[in-house]
Amino acid sequence: MGAVWRSDNTSQDGRNKRAPSPKSSRTSAKGRRKTARRLTLLVGISLLAGGGYLGWQELDSARWQSHWLSRYAADLDYVVKPGPSPRIQFPEDGPFDRRLGYVDLPRFIQQLSQRNFRIEEQARFSRALLDYTHRGFFPPYPEDSQAGLTINDCRGVPIYTNSYPRQYYERFEDIPPLVVMSLLFIEDRGLLDASRPHANPAVDWPRFTKAAISQLEKRLGLSGQAAGGSTLATQVEKYRHSPEGRTGDPQEKIRQMISASVRTYREGPQTLATRQRIVRDYLNSVPLSAAPGHGEVHGIADGLRLWFGADFREVNRLLDPRSADEVDAQARGLALRQVLSLLIAQRRPSYYLGAGREEMATLTDSHIRLLANGGIIDAGLRDAALGQRVLGQSPSRDSAIRQVDATKGITVARMRLAGLLGLPLYDLDRLDLTASTPLQGDLQAQISEYLVRLADPAFAESVGLFGDRMLSPEKTAAVRYSFTLFERGEEGFQVRVQTDNTNQPFDINEGSKLELGSTAKLRVLTTY
Repeated sequence: MGAVWRSDNTSQDGRNKRAPSPKSSRTSAKGRRKTARRLTLLVGISLLAGGGYLGWQELDSARWQSHWLSRYAADLDYVVKPGPSPRIQFPEDGPFDRRLGYVDLPRFIQQLSQRNFRIEEQARFSRALLDYTHRGFFPPYPEDSQAGLTINDCRGVPIYTNSYPRQYYERFEDIPPLVVMSLLFIEDRGLLDASRPHANPAVDWPRFTKAAISQLEKRLGLSGQAAGGSTLATQVEKYRHSPEGRTGDPQEKIRQMISASVRTYREGPQTLATRQRIVRDYLNSVPLSAAPGHGEVHGIADGLRLWFGADFREVNRLLDPRSADEVDAQARGLALRQVLSLLIAQRRPSYYLGAGREEMATLTDSHIRLLANGGIIDAGLRDAALGQRVLGQSPSRDSAIRQVDATKGITVARMRLAGLLGLPLYDLDRLDLTASTPLQGDLQAQISEYLVRLADPAFAESVGLFGDRMLSPEKTAAVRYSFTLFERGEEGFQVRVQTDNTNQPFDINEGSKLELGSTAKLRVLTTY
């Protein structure tokens, strides 16, 4: 058998293959590189387009951030256990944290421990929450719409309650839809979009980008209209927890956005209920300057009453769509104008509710027309609101403080509590604090009423106070009585009643000394 050998340059049919020239090899390699670059560019563009599309979808739907943030926020937990806590972080600043007493808690604890008070129970932060707060973010706890000092008697019955604000919206459903739509039209139009169940209300990216560009232009000295990037969610975080209620720098804005985002997803990835609560909380707590003689004003309800002399319930009734055909059109227009004025005034409350009332009225007119152009209100309500003017009200005509019976026992309890905490009564009444006193409320009230009735000659005679060397009818009103009742207990004597009939701040039991002559001393000693 024989074998036929072929060289590499010979084809199977015996014809010679021509060896490629160097020029054709270079052309072929260059073509392959060009094709590869095109493919790489095409793949890169596809990835960028896909990533951009996915990013846009995420910004619109918040699907992934709702999933991860809700899982993260679920670990930011705490439990209350007996004794002092080794794992807790107190707030360091923020208007609401200061007003409610949270910032001063370490000082209060130290002062009270020196007076033989002890911590019965305290919160333990989870490790995730402790790390989160150590990084400077605001803890996502449920915040009350109303807070203030409450003093209970020995049976746990409140004898003194001073809560702020006095009136507020308990539920989102209690807010007239016209108030909600007006607020969102001014501040955050897409907040309650039901087609985005996982939306993050803390971030409005187009608005945030516009605000960032305007700030950059400002730093570069370029002229341009300033734009705000705050959503309602970040505004609530700002005026409650940021230093002085302000956004001092970009880092503070980021802190507000992250804190608001985590708080939003604390209860799960579905956020519509949380977004509704943000609207309610904003209306209940928005700062509206300070009224002379009353102090800080927070919330639309107290703002309507103190600044405009309007009744909160009546305003809500006038703006309720169910009563639109039954109420006077002018009254409804005035109610809308009052609410809009407060929503606008929150931007510069000290100015707009003071010297800037005319400017506030002009801005309100502009917003009324915008609401009509946007289909929020009809032409009739627009004209009625434009025809009204909000009149200033002297805050001294009404009290911002809930009226209570300031008996001597309550006064003593408040004064002692203020002394223990080192606070004036104004600050004490605004603490988120519940305290107990050994007084028995109903018995205190009964004896106080009895001492007051002793000034009535007929009653004084009925109990045997008239006679020789005793009272006469014309002297009953001049006598001052005081009464203190102690009850022996396992831990010593407890004051159950402490009162007098002076009807003045001066307390005979606490602040008086009795000087007796020798005969009077003998009578007192003999009696005892």
